Amino acid sequence: MVTAPDQRQLLSIVVPCYNEEESFPALRAALTSVAAELEKEVLRVELVFVDDGSRDGTWGQIAAFAAADARVHGVSLARNFGHQAALTCGYDLACGDAVVCLDADLQDPPELIAVLVKKWREGYDVVYAVREHRQGESAFKRWTAACFYRLLRRLGATYVRADCGDFRLMNRASVDALGRLHEYHRFIRGLVGWVGFRTAEVRYQRRPRRAGVTKYPLPKMVRLALDAVVSFSSAPLRLTYWLAGGLMVVVLGYLTYVLINHFIFGGPLLPGWSSLILVITLFGAVNLFCLGLMGEYIGRIYEQVKNRPLYLVRQQLTGGDVATVKTTAHADSPASSSE
Repeated sequence: MVTAPDQRQLLSIVVPCYNEEESFPALRAALTSVAAELEKEVLRVELVFVDDGSRDGTWGQIAAFAAADARVHGVSLARNFGHQAALTCGYDLACGDAVVCLDADLQDPPELIAVLVKKWREGYDVVYAVREHRQGESAFKRWTAACFYRLLRRLGATYVRADCGDFRLMNRASVDALGRLHEYHRFIRGLVGWVGFRTAEVRYQRRPRRAGVTKYPLPKMVRLALDAVVSFSSAPLRLTYWLAGGLMVVVLGYLTYVLINHFIFGGPLLPGWSSLILVITLFGAVNLFCLGLMGEYIGRIYEQVKNRPLYLVRQQLTGGDVATVKTTAHADSPASSSE
């Protein structure tokens, strides 16, 4: 007797992991419960875990989960390629009619996935989870995050949603569109906004980390912010014109002061050495700043044209059968910076 194929829609849940051994048991329990509830809503569920070169027991726990649950697919990257690259790998491997991504630290509540699915079924292509409150985070981090999103929008990236992380649902059409974008330095939050499609928002309270430490300390947050600004706006390059114009006004103003002081008030024509050193230092600093700014853009062009893969896969596990471990290399997407 031939069994009819399952015609239910497939929902993929993508979870990038990096040194999440402590939080993984709670994550496994939460996702198992959420998947069971979603499957009652005439859905099929697959869980895609991407281990981004973890140095603890994260991959071992993913493998054990895959051996016990046929819905689980595990991918181990060859090294730590960075959160954005791991997330891209998950999107590339997800087969669902819709794809939800969330972090492994359980700050984004898995139970909210059902609400995102409801919005998707109402006809929306992309459903953003918007943070109303960020529990467990310092006032400094909340303030810098708010300033970053406002700055990015003022620089012209108006399609970047404020207070949205990587917790979202995308339908198959929008995921395929995202897969056509091959930036080397990726800021996926901006790329998702750029592709457009019909969007909706779901607001929620972000919780503190369940265990472990953040994988985005201040230096990496600054690097991600720089990737976002340079990738989505050329306004920093135009800043050089404003600096040049401002300095010209200052120099002309100082020249006018010297001439008036000499011809009207009889002051000395030659200025002091301190003023001369100040002007030379100011112009030198601005020149170096402009060169560094242009170098940042040129360096990204250099990285992009090398066309290296975004990530390399070391092992891949199919749920329910650990004998299907494969070693592969993904070479369709260009690369990104490491965690």
